[in-house]
Parts: sequence; structure tokens; C-alpha cells
Amino acid sequence: MTKTAKRIVKERRDYNAWVATETLEDYSLRYAPKSFRKWSEFLVANTAIGGISFLALEAIGGSLVINYGFANSCWAILIVGAIIFLAGLPITYYAAKYNIDIDLLTRGAGFGYIGSTITSLIYASFTFIFFALEAAIMAQALKLYFHLPLSIGYLVCSLIIIPLVFYGVTLINKLQLWTQPIWLLLMVSPYIFVLYKEPNALNNWLHFAGNSPSGAAFDPLLFGAAATVSFSLIAQLGEQVDYLRFLPTVTQENRVKWWFAVILAGPGWIILGCAKQLGGAFLATLAIKNGVDFSIAKEPIQMYLAGFANIFSDPATVLFVATLFVIISQIKINVTNAYAGSLAWSNFFSRLTHSHPGRVVWLIFNVAIALLLMELGVFETLEIILGLYSNIAIAWVGAVVADLIINKPLGLSPSYIEFKRAYLYNFNPVGFGAMAIASGLAIVAFIGAFGNYAQAYSPFIALGVAFVLSPIIAFITKGKYYIARENLHCQTSDINSLITCCICEQEYELADTAFCPVYDGPICSLCCSLDAHCHDSCKTSDSTIKNLTNSIYQRILNGKLSPQSGLRLIKFGGIFSLNAGLIAAILGLVYYQGVLHSPEVPATIHYLILKIFLVLYAALLVVTGIATWWLVLSEESRELAEEELDKQNQLLQQEIAERQQVEAALQKLTHELEIRVEQRTAELSQALTSLQQAQTQLVQNEKMSSLGQLVAGIAHEINNPINFIHGNLEHASEYVTGLLELVETYETEIPNVSANIQELSEEIELEFIQEDLPKLLSSMRVGTERIRAIVLSLRSFSRIDEADVKAVDLHEGIDSTLMILGHRLKAKSERPAIQVIKEYGNLPLIECYAGQLNQVFMNILVNAIDAIEEQNIQRSFADIRANPNQITIRTSVLETEDFVEILIQDNGPGMSAEVQEKLFDYQFTTKPIGKGTGLGLSICRQIVAGKHGGRLTCKSELGKGTEFTIAIPIHQSAKILAAVNQSNS
Repeated sequence: MTKTAKRIVKERRDYNAWVATETLEDYSLRYAPKSFRKWSEFLVANTAIGGISFLALEAIGGSLVINYGFANSCWAILIVGAIIFLAGLPITYYAAKYNIDIDLLTRGAGFGYIGSTITSLIYASFTFIFFALEAAIMAQALKLYFHLPLSIGYLVCSLIIIPLVFYGVTLINKLQLWTQPIWLLLMVSPYIFVLYKEPNALNNWLHFAGNSPSGAAFDPLLFGAAATVSFSLIAQLGEQVDYLRFLPTVTQENRVKWWFAVILAGPGWIILGCAKQLGGAFLATLAIKNGVDFSIAKEPIQMYLAGFANIFSDPATVLFVATLFVIISQIKINVTNAYAGSLAWSNFFSRLTHSHPGRVVWLIFNVAIALLLMELGVFETLEIILGLYSNIAIAWVGAVVADLIINKPLGLSPSYIEFKRAYLYNFNPVGFGAMAIASGLAIVAFIGAFGNYAQAYSPFIALGVAFVLSPIIAFITKGKYYIARENLHCQTSDINSLITCCICEQEYELADTAFCPVYDGPICSLCCSLDAHCHDSCKTSDSTIKNLTNSIYQRILNGKLSPQSGLRLIKFGGIFSLNAGLIAAILGLVYYQGVLHSPEVPATIHYLILKIFLVLYAALLVVTGIATWWLVLSEESRELAEEELDKQNQLLQQEIAERQQVEAALQKLTHELEIRVEQRTAELSQALTSLQQAQTQLVQNEKMSSLGQLVAGIAHEINNPINFIHGNLEHASEYVTGLLELVETYETEIPNVSANIQELSEEIELEFIQEDLPKLLSSMRVGTERIRAIVLSLRSFSRIDEADVKAVDLHEGIDSTLMILGHRLKAKSERPAIQVIKEYGNLPLIECYAGQLNQVFMNILVNAIDAIEEQNIQRSFADIRANPNQITIRTSVLETEDFVEILIQDNGPGMSAEVQEKLFDYQFTTKPIGKGTGLGLSICRQIVAGKHGGRLTCKSELGKGTEFTIAIPIHQSAKILAAVNQSNS
């Protein structure tokens, strides 16, 4: 369905200050977002209902009762009011639900994007016509009170509205809220006093005949003519919708208030509107009864002068209050007319010119047109203007209502309202076609072509034909002209998210954006409407129409003119016909109002003036033809220049794309090279670190191996003489014991010895020798046994004379380590001894690298001793006695894992979490420079995990000591050893 659109160079759109400020704009060309709908249901409804304060209702009612009598005018007002109420229900509901104005609603209800432009013009016409009527009513009051000429009064009444509408609905809300009580009081009070003081006035109205040929009785023809005038009020629904779109979103909590506001301020306006028309008819008869002429009795100021005369006795007070009421009423309604008109003109011209200078510009434009109508005497031709207008307005509303209540429920049109240009056909024959046919037939009937009854009932013809044709055309076309392309944008985006427009770079809600394949990004509805370069490339909306136009062109001209010349002629004909008709309508209105119906112009010169008008019209046609042809050529030149510029942009864009591709390829290659360099650098860094660790490990292993060999050699060398001494001590003890027994025998047998022997005995202290020599030999035996135990511990710690892996008793290795560290555990001057608490479990023999495991025990125990000694520097002896230095060694078997666990715990100062994270890192140490290398625990983990497939963990807390846990398997299988050896290599 959607053809691939060519890309167009994107240029950021910067709006002027008026357009960018939504407080001024009130989202005039788009739906009202949730962020802008900040008013309560009551305030919105009050503002909307305040818009029906227009006294044209009373003027219409007065005009109808004067021209058609009571019965015809009353029934016309009531029946038309019922039809408007029923038509307003679906229109106001959909507008409030989707937060869109009447133009956007019309777009999605069967008219298409450009098709709704015509309805914007209809709606705009309603606003300036009624603005002119209301301002004329106000000028009449100013003339009576201030004696201000009508021409000056028209200007004053127009200019004072502009600043009030400048700030849009924000200021209008406040104005309607402040003036509502005064307006209601002044509007209702005259009727109460008149009925109280003049009860016959009601009976006078019920039997009032006016200028009616049928008198006060009912006449079908006069009823139809009266209904035609009253039907013109149906376009007021558009003004109600302009405010109802600002209602908050309907929820379960505000459902009742929301519906009340929609019905009261939507179709409900006609209830008060009918009452005001009937009230105007009543006051008009009262004014006539009080002597006011028929020609001016339809003026609201005359009506309310008659009404307020029953409240106040002073004529000056009556005139003042009546004038005040008229001024308040007209300001309340004309701010609404001017505001709604500015929206309608904004929509109309934005689509024709693809430009949006701001709502305020069209506000002034709308007021200027109304001022021109006032100067031409619009109030005097009230019935003719409203009668002609109603045939078009009712056809428009009838087509919209038919789509909402018939086509959508039957599935002939989409169930939702799509209003964005990107997804709509320019023309939809369903609504636009139904309106065009219905309004055309109604206008022909209105001018009397089909007889008197058709003329009288022309708006009913417009309503009926539009209402019936809409579903028929939708059924015939199968509804294919509603959506030009599917909206996938809403399916891929979060409904509550804000989306940035790729053109103006402002943020909008999802409902206000579309995806533009031409600019390849999301685009807001305003930028989409104003874009003149894409030519609707995203959809095939005009292909059928273009093919049909070309076909008709070929048949008519049969190739006698070039396609380009034929297209020029078609454009020229269309624009020229439109301008010629517009000029004719203006001149005809001026002639009709200023000449034909002017009592100041004699009938004898009417023909001469008509000839002058015809000559003027012919001259204007010549000028219009020249201007139109120049406009067509200028537009063609602009399009050619635009096409050429687009081609240049395409070439430039293609070149930019190619350069971007080359740049992207270079960036990709550079990125890949950077990644490779980083990878190689990381590999080299890792290799260097591994090499340093391996080198350090080799050095450490070599140191340990050399130390082990040295310890083993010393132990071996000491072992032989110690064994010799220890073995001979037994014999020496026996020999000494025998000699001592011999000496005692000699002393017993020979008590008297020579003086030399006695002297020698005393000199060598024979008695002491006899007593101490056995003790000496016993001490020497204990010393040799201690030396033999130390030598055995050294041999057990180094394990240099045993195989790499062997089943050993771990307790023996721990004890040998403690034996070696015995001097560190003893008491010193600065601290008492460190107690070692052994809680050995029943361990089996463990297959392991015994010497390396002993190294692990040594490192952990040395660290524990260092930590305790560091802590003792800051502790008092009393504290140490209360909490003595302790190292606890606990062993157990983890039967579930076939592992043994060795736990070494101290009550030292503990470690922080930051230190624990780096504890086993290579070359990390907390000791002062020269006292630690940071290799001990790193090597310990390598021995436990790498060599034995075990685990080495640490758990510590500041002030609560440290606990190391060693877990190694009981059996080192050949497969595990092979894997370990492979990983180590």
C-alpha cells in the first residue's frame, strides 16, 4: 500500500514566538495533550456554556416571531433544537474523548485531510457571521446610550475583543467565570418581573401574528422557512467542542462529572439556546406592544429595554442596565466567536499555504471580516444570510453525525478518530461527497428551483441527504478512503511516553505524532501539516485522483495541448472561477444591501447602478484573470525550483551518505584496530603478570627448596653426633654410677684416709659431685632428647627425603611447625606468651605435598603471631590478662565432600573488608616495607588450590580476630594431579 518514500534533507523548523507558546496557541492545529488539560470539569463546562450568551439568539427569536408568527416560530425553534441536541451528542462525546476540535473530528469522520478544509471555511464563516451580528447588537446599544455612530460602534466592538482573546482559553476561562453570575441575573430577571407585572404579555405572545400571512396559526411553509433560519445555529456545536476538548481524561472516579460536563456544555447548550430564542420572541412582542416599530423590535437592546422597564422606573437606569447587559453578553460570546474563528482560519490556511504564522494573526483576520460585514449591514439581512448558511452547515454536521453513529458501529469506518495528515487521504468521498451533494441540492431547493415546499424545507433536505448518503458511500467504497496507511507508530511506542519531533525538536504525546518515512523519524502533527516538500510521499492518497484527472484530460483535449499546458489551464480555471464567484458574491451583496433595498436610492436609477456594477465586475474579472495566470505561473516556477532543489538535495544527500559510509567504515576499522591493540596489550600484560608470578613462585620455591635442603642437611649433620652423644650418655651414666658406688664403698671400708686424700676430696667437693653428677647426666639426656626432637621436626617440616605426594599425618606437620615457631610463642618483655589451643579431630592420613602444606601452616601462623604482637603494642597488661593471646587450631573431616578442614584462628586486631578483598592478591601486603613481600598468602592459595585442588578462605572482622580455613581433599587421585600439574605448567 505504502510506497517507499525518498529521503529529503531535514531542516529544523523554528516557530515564531506566538506559535511556540501554546498558552497563546491553545494547540490550535492539534489535539489538546494531557499536560495542557489542567482545568476541572466544572470550569471547562462553565466556560463552554458561557459561550451561548450571544444575543443573536434573542434576535433570531424576535425576527422569527415577527415574520412568521408565534406557532410557526415556536415549533421551528423547538423541533430544530431537538435535532441539534441529538446531533450534538456524538459530536461532543468523540471530541471530548479524543481531545480534538471540530476540524480534527471532521477529518477523521469521513472528510479526509483536505476535505475538512472546506468545513473549516464553513465553521470560520459561522464565527465571523455571528461575530458581526453580536457586535452589531452591541453597537446598537452603544448608539442608544452613548450616541455613538454605528460605523464607529462597529469598530469599537471589534477592537476590544482582540486583547481578550489574545491569550486564548486561559483568559477566556477567567472572563466567563467572573461574568457568569451577573449575566445570569440580568438575563433572567426581566422575564420574572414582566410575568409578574404584565401577566397578559404571555397571552399576547401566544397569539402574536406579526407579519405572518397565516397569522398566529401554524403554516407548514412558514414553519419550514423559520426552521431554516434556526438551523444555522447548529454550527455552534463547533464552538462548544473547542472548549470541551480541554476536559480531563475520563476515569472511573470522574465519570459522572465528565459526562455531566459533556452533555451540559455540549448538546445541552441548545436547551438554553431554545429558551433564549423563545425569550427573544416573547420580549420582541412585548416591545411591539409598548410601541416599538416592527423593524427595530428584533434588536435585543429594544427587547431588554422593554423588559427592564418592568424592574426600574427611571428610564436612564433602564437604559444603563440594558446597555450593561448587552455589553456583557456580547463580550462573553464574541470572545468565543473570535477564538473559534482564529482556530478555524488557522486550520484552513495552514493546509492551503503550509504556513502557520500563529493563531493571533487569524484572530485579527477573522475580526476584520466581521467588521466588514457589519459595515455592509449584516443585521438587516439576518434571515437571508442565516438561511443560506444553514443549508451548508446542516449538510456538514449531518455527514459527521452519520459517520459517528452509523458507519463506526457498523465497521464501515475506523472505530477511532485519526486526524493526522500522515495517515489520511486528502479527500474521503464518504463525508465530503455526502456534504457536497446534500448542500448542493439544499441550496438549489433554497433558491426555489424545486418549488415552495422544497425551498421551505431545504435544511431538512440537506440533513436527510447527508445522513443517508454517508453510510451508502462508505458501503460502496468499503471504507478504504479513511486510512491511507496503517499507523504502526502507536504500536511500537509507549502510549504515556513523550516523543521528540525530528523537525522542531519539541516533545509531544504519542497521539500528536506520526512516523515520517520521508524524514525517517517521528514528526509532530503541526510539522507534518506545514511540510510542503514531502508531497505526501508516505502514502498514495492522490494516485487515484491524478489518474482520473489525466484520463479526463486526455479524453477532452485529445492530445491537442501538452500535459503541462493542460495542467496550467485546469489550475487557472479553478482559481479564476473561485475568485470570480467570490467577487460576484461580494458585489451582489453590496448591490442587494446598499442599492436594491436602500430607500435612499430611487428605483429609476437601479438599472444604471446595476450596469456600473456589471462593468466594474467585468474589469475586476480582467484583473483577476491576469493575477490568477500570474499566480499559476509563479506557483509552477516555484514547484520547478523546488523540484530542482530537491534533486540537488538528493544528490548532496547521496554524496553525504556515501561519505558517511566511508567514514563509518574507517571508524569501524579504527575501532577494530583499537580493540585488537587493547586485546594484545591485555594479553601481554597478563602474560607479563603470569611470568612475574611464575618467576616469583620459582624463586620462592627455589628458596624453600634450598632452605629445605639446608635444614635437612643441618639436621642430618647434627643428628649423627647427637645420636652418638645421646647413645653414650647411658653408658657414661652407668660408669659414673659404678664409680660413685666404688667411692662410697671405699669411704665405708676405709673411713680413715690420708691427709692428701682428705684434702683432695674437700678441694673437688666430692660430696657435691656425688650428689650433682647424676643430675648433670640426666640434664644432658633431656637436652639431647630435645635436640633430637628439633632435628626430627626440621626433617618433618622440610620432607626433603620423602616423595612428592604421600599419605601423611597433618597433625605431625602442624606440630613440627609449632615446634619451629616455639621461640615466637614464648613470653617476651613486651607481651606474655601466646597460647596455642589444639582441637584436633580424628583425621586419616592425607595424600598431599607435605612440605608445601607445612609452608602454608608456617605462613598463616607467622601472620597470626605478627598480628597479635602488633596488637599488643597498643594493649595494656590488664587487657591482655583479661583477654590472653590465643591461637586456636581446629581440624575436622568434611565427610560430605571427602575433604579435611584445618581452621587457624587468632584473636588479633582483624582486617577490614577492603583488605580482605585484596588479601590473596599478588604482592599485596599490609606490613611495613622490608617486613613483607606480599607473596606469602598468594603462594599459599596457589599451593592449596592449585597443587591440591582445595580451598583457602579468610573470614575476619576488625577487633574480633581472623580465621583462615584450609580445605583439601583426603585423596589426591592421578587425574586431579594431572590436571593440577597441567594448569601449573
